[in-house]
Amino acid sequence: MNFKKFGFLFIAIIMAFSLAACGSNNLTPEGNKDAQNTPKTDGGNNAAGGDATLLNGAGSTFINPLFSKMFSEYAKSHTDVKVNYQSIGSGGGIKQLIAKTVDFAASDAPMKEDEIKSAGGNVLHIPATLGGVALAYNLDGVKDLKLTAENVADIYNGKIKKWNDAKIAANNQGVKLPATDIFPVHRSDGSGTSSIFTTYLNDAVPTSWPKDLVGKSIKWANVGTGAKGNEGVAGQVQNTPGSIGYVELAYVIQNNMTVAQVKNKDGQFVKPSLDTVSAAAAGGLSNIPEDLKVKLVNQPGKDSYPIVGATWVLVPQDLKMDKAKAEKMLTMLQWSLTDGQQYASDLQYAPLPKELQDKGVAKLKTVKVNGEQVLK
Repeated sequence: MNFKKFGFLFIAIIMAFSLAACGSNNLTPEGNKDAQNTPKTDGGNNAAGGDATLLNGAGSTFINPLFSKMFSEYAKSHTDVKVNYQSIGSGGGIKQLIAKTVDFAASDAPMKEDEIKSAGGNVLHIPATLGGVALAYNLDGVKDLKLTAENVADIYNGKIKKWNDAKIAANNQGVKLPATDIFPVHRSDGSGTSSIFTTYLNDAVPTSWPKDLVGKSIKWANVGTGAKGNEGVAGQVQNTPGSIGYVELAYVIQNNMTVAQVKNKDGQFVKPSLDTVSAAAAGGLSNIPEDLKVKLVNQPGKDSYPIVGATWVLVPQDLKMDKAKAEKMLTMLQWSLTDGQQYASDLQYAPLPKELQDKGVAKLKTVKVNGEQVLK
């Protein structure tokens, strides 16, 4: 026998088996990037490693740091469930819910009536977390910037163009502000964070920021530059001297960014933090509406940070999926509203108060599949 030829044949066989194994790994939702970016629902159980059920969600970047932690922890004790959440912005999540390419969505802005109708009927809005929107800025030598709602509105409508503008200087006595251009950064995608930010401006200074400039997608009047997601805005601010952008607080903490103090309804300049966000949430949750679409911006209280909002999980009340899969999804969401809240504080989100947890769980228990209640 020609041992040299046999050796080459043996090596070729080993390589073929190795390539086949690698190929099969790349077909799993966890290993295939395209599969992650194009989630699909099949109404039943999707294999996600063994017999695990794959749950697809998409939407808010605001809640993504918390969801990442929650879903990772949940998987440790519930190996039969895998959650694939795509952080694509609230507007994108709503579009995918309407297109039925995800099982649930998340948004920092309530759905509009026409969106709910397009989604096939009643879509429940269940608060999943409460968080702050910080004004992060990149200004060398300035660490304690103070801004009013009027300042912020005029920066984003183009009336204030320089950092040493007299209106900003009036709130920052003794601070050496540079005579450089301001580069405002805003969201380029449909964004619930934009909705929280613009709702705050309209509530605080309606004459400077009218109602037609409130929402997930804004016409910015050729002011500043756009970036996708909270991640994109944070990155743009970090890399652009003289810039300012509105960013969810968890991203600011993770990236050690400098943030402005914002004047609240009681006339106090307040920095965003877990405590000041919680103070605002306490005021806003004093009267919880039946539909759970709570409004938290510009709340009274000397310690209240004024730019605060909720993220809602969006779930159709009449689910079009296999009941066993629906039960796993609703059980996971119930856990995120209750036990999962233990992970909120470390990421600078305000944990849901017990009353709001209970109301959210009660809403989940109204979800039906083929007219039959799923959670008991």
